[in-house]
Amino acid sequence: MTAKVSRRLVVPDSVRVHRYQNLPELAPSVLFFSGGSALNKIARVLKAYTHHSIHLVTPFDSGGSSAKLRQAFNIPAVGDLRSRMMALADETVLGQPDVFELFSYRLPFDATVAELEQELAALSVGEHPLMQPILAPMKTLITTQLIRLCSELPKDFDLRGASVGNLIIAGGYLGHGQLLDPIIFLFSRLVKTLGQVTTIVDETHHLGVRLESDEVVLGQHQITGKETVPLAQPIKEIWLNQGLEERLPVSATLPEDRKQLIEQADLICFPPGSFFTSLVANLLVDGVSHAILNNPNPKIYLPNLGVDPEQLGWSLMDRVEYLLTLLLGDAERNATEPVLNWLLIDEHYDYGEVDLECLAKWGVGVVKTPLIGIKPHHYSEHMVVQALLSFT
Repeated sequence: MTAKVSRRLVVPDSVRVHRYQNLPELAPSVLFFSGGSALNKIARVLKAYTHHSIHLVTPFDSGGSSAKLRQAFNIPAVGDLRSRMMALADETVLGQPDVFELFSYRLPFDATVAELEQELAALSVGEHPLMQPILAPMKTLITTQLIRLCSELPKDFDLRGASVGNLIIAGGYLGHGQLLDPIIFLFSRLVKTLGQVTTIVDETHHLGVRLESDEVVLGQHQITGKETVPLAQPIKEIWLNQGLEERLPVSATLPEDRKQLIEQADLICFPPGSFFTSLVANLLVDGVSHAILNNPNPKIYLPNLGVDPEQLGWSLMDRVEYLLTLLLGDAERNATEPVLNWLLIDEHYDYGEVDLECLAKWGVGVVKTPLIGIKPHHYSEHMVVQALLSFT
């Protein structure tokens, strides 16, 4: 038997939050659709309140260290996956700081080819200074993945600035039949990730957008405005694309295990981060909207602070309407469960127009509460975590 129960909402709910902090292993599951690094600081705080957070990250990045691995092995982007796993790792586990340092280390940008190859070889046999403090079985697992990677690494592969954590995961991907899930599971257990991190799909697609002028831009690194000049016109359309050479829209289907995670979460959060490439990209996968609709629990949009180059020409109200349209679609107008219940915003920050009457017509309530600490244009991680958990 299932039944809906309503209660008075208090944000932040200090009693509820304190209970979770005392017993995080029994706290609720909070699911985030995200990518990039914007949520990592919040994730590090969140693990003190709940060990059941779920992070569905995008594998579509085409920039940074991931780009070279994608070109060499046709692999999904693993950088965001790695950084989120490390953010959620149990910092009380013996040797965890050493593993974190190794996974966060990048090979030098200014070293010669010979020096880079020598350093990678030292890592793969466990003789590198960063490897020496790491204990078995983690050390053996890491060297196994690096040895596999080295055996398949193209001779002309550019190791400058390569993320060692990405190289390790790529080696595991190659050693497990080009599947990410087995190596994610293995490392999550070994570093005792206090939460669950996985990609929304295990696919090698890229992102494409159409601008207001009808210009097509392919590749996340060209869209975000972080590695290239920011887009000069608003984004009007986004899709999953096959490759980076021409517009070739493709689809991807949500795996059953991800579907269950979404449907069973105690709370769903659409969090801060690059609006299109980190948040919306997750929602393009077939089956995501249906899974969200099948979940009767609170769904919350926590919008960005500051400037997101991808949001050029998109007001807060535009973004809320876009999320509703994307997730509902014409076929789901009669859905019994909403795809978005709440807009969670700081009580004093200027987000632009917040049309309460219009939001109410859309079925979206607004909760205003302190979310910003001493740093302007930055959310307080503790305030955000406590506010979100108050909805559960």
